[in-house]
Amino acid sequence: MDISLFDYDLPEELIAKYPVNPRHSAKLMVLDRKSGNITHSTFWHIDEFLEEGDLLIFNDTKVLPARLLGKKKGIENSNVEILLLRHLENEKWEALVGGKNIKPGLVIEISYDFEAIIHSQIEKSKFLVLLKAKNQNQIEAINKYGKIPIPPYLGRDEEPIDKEFYQTVFAKKEFSVAAPTASLHFSKELLEKLKKKVNIDFVTLHVSYGTFKPVTVQNIEEHKVDEEYIEVSESLIKNIKKTKEMGKRVIAVGTTVTRALETAIDKPYFGFTDLYIKPGFKFKVLDGLITNFHLPKSSLLILVSAFCNTENLNGREFILKAYKEAIKHKYRFYSYGDGMLIF
Repeated sequence: MDISLFDYDLPEELIAKYPVNPRHSAKLMVLDRKSGNITHSTFWHIDEFLEEGDLLIFNDTKVLPARLLGKKKGIENSNVEILLLRHLENEKWEALVGGKNIKPGLVIEISYDFEAIIHSQIEKSKFLVLLKAKNQNQIEAINKYGKIPIPPYLGRDEEPIDKEFYQTVFAKKEFSVAAPTASLHFSKELLEKLKKKVNIDFVTLHVSYGTFKPVTVQNIEEHKVDEEYIEVSESLIKNIKKTKEMGKRVIAVGTTVTRALETAIDKPYFGFTDLYIKPGFKFKVLDGLITNFHLPKSSLLILVSAFCNTENLNGREFILKAYKEAIKHKYRFYSYGDGMLIF
């Protein structure tokens, strides 16, 4: 399939530059794959579309303030920007490094007690970096001096509001460089409301910067997604099986949860996944999906289109119809935007 089939025009004013408050006041579009119907609501009323005993699965990863700003040690006017991509072991990180004449051995001073050393080049602007923190561990130093790498399409730098709202209320396990955005709509109050009707469980997928990577090949079959680390526990697998046996639905909150569940399927899994879900993919776990509105020509839009496919429904056409409807009704798009529930 040609990537142009997954394109659409979005008025720039519908890109959500800031979050709504409270979180659960975001708009919710409900898509029924059987009937093709589209319903409009809000996240606070999402329980009206759920059944007693359904299982909602969230991603409990935590966004790390992985953007580090520093200078070459001992050199004035030598700004360097480091974006941590993946923790490898001990002090070693895979990172994107921006600046002039970046080469192995270079020491970058982030603060008087925190510095980065360029160990080796992996490819182009991607390097292996060693982080050295004095009188604190490296995660404490990253949290102290780092900035949240908010999505580039927001067209702004990190602001105080992002510290709270570009993080889920249940964030637990650090190492993501981007938020699992479908979960940003769920406030503590909404979660308490939902627990009276449905079951809630968690996976972990540490979101990589690859989530922002556009599909640059013409044929979508040739695209590859970046590896991301996932944890799917034995207790969750048992919970999923129990839900299915009861005839209830397993609903993934986000594309990250989708990829984790469809990688593990029916067994616990701790490791990396590069699962690329595209039209023709046979879903083995999911009965429902909660997700945001995604960028044109993105692997996430391709994934959602694949989930919308049924024997009687062309998923790509249905999802693009829904996006047109969302634009008509002034829904807000992307990470801080509104969302949809698909059954």
